Amino acid sequence: MKSPPPFSLPLSSALALALAAPAAAGEAHALRAEPAALGADRVTAGAEGDAGFDLAAAKGAQDAPASAAPQDGAQQEQEREQEPEPAREEEAPADARLPTGMQGMKPVFDRNWVTLGLGAGLVPSYAGSDDYIVFPLPLIVGRLGGVGLNPNGPGITLNLLSQRAVPGQPGGTSFQFGPAFRIRNDRNARIVDEVVEAAGKLDVAAEVGVNAGVSFPRVLNRFDSLTVATQVRWDILGAHNGMLVEPNIGYTTPLGPATVINLQVGMQFVDDSFADYYFTVDPAQSAASGLPQFRADGGLNSAGTTAIINYDLSGNVLDGGFSIYGVAGYSRLFGDAQDTPYTALRGNPDQFIGGIGVGYTF
Repeated sequence: MKSPPPFSLPLSSALALALAAPAAAGEAHALRAEPAALGADRVTAGAEGDAGFDLAAAKGAQDAPASAAPQDGAQQEQEREQEPEPAREEEAPADARLPTGMQGMKPVFDRNWVTLGLGAGLVPSYAGSDDYIVFPLPLIVGRLGGVGLNPNGPGITLNLLSQRAVPGQPGGTSFQFGPAFRIRNDRNARIVDEVVEAAGKLDVAAEVGVNAGVSFPRVLNRFDSLTVATQVRWDILGAHNGMLVEPNIGYTTPLGPATVINLQVGMQFVDDSFADYYFTVDPAQSAASGLPQFRADGGLNSAGTTAIINYDLSGNVLDGGFSIYGVAGYSRLFGDAQDTPYTALRGNPDQFIGGIGVGYTF
């Protein structure tokens, strides 16, 4: 199985869903009963509603005759005492704010939930290749026992500080911290270019490290979030024996009751050991492939962006079930990752990915 390109932002729209998905029953009204608030042109109206703007009272004041004579103070007080107490919105049953047919529904995103999925995508044959191969996109994301689960290329990260955020409701900054794991089998199998294949296959690396970040809710609307995170990993199998640092920024927002989009921008920095293993052409590799010798050093390895979109087939992201997710991404190799003969002579520093899959949330 071939690894995705080096920037390797999480290839899962369920990750986008996880970042934006409600996690408590009270969230059902906020997202489903007020879909208009998701549009940028309706955010102001939603904010007014939060501040207690009373449309009925405003209309009554507008319709009142301008020539109405002021009433005696005692009479006004007596009439106010006789008037029934207006019903408060928060005292209404929660189900009253759900559309017909959805009353009694409990959102699937509670304390424990999981999304499993399987898809396929096109990725470069190796980091720097201009040949593309079909790559499976398995998916697991969720929250179990207070621990968040997120995909990490061919791997996973755990968030030990996972919280039950409530989109559309006031909330503060949240943090994420936990172990990160990834398998890297670049140039281990399915090398399309015969010249690069002649240079020899590389060993599989297992990278273990830590992921830490901070998330800010309600950035541009009531339901979005912005996450800034950094991941650091080291190879523990003795393949490249190097270290990687991957900072990234992600933005998640619903586009409607059934659709969630996640946009990510990230970079990858590598040390000399990593660069030497994947991008150096040593004398033996040069003799076998005919490529010129090259010595690679670490530094900025790549930068890229990924868009992940998820569409719930039931039309409601809160009820779980089946969904379709799509991924599209672009990254650019820099430094010796760009200058190595594997890229400069046999490949391309511009790297693209794309894929589609089906997930099930329960």
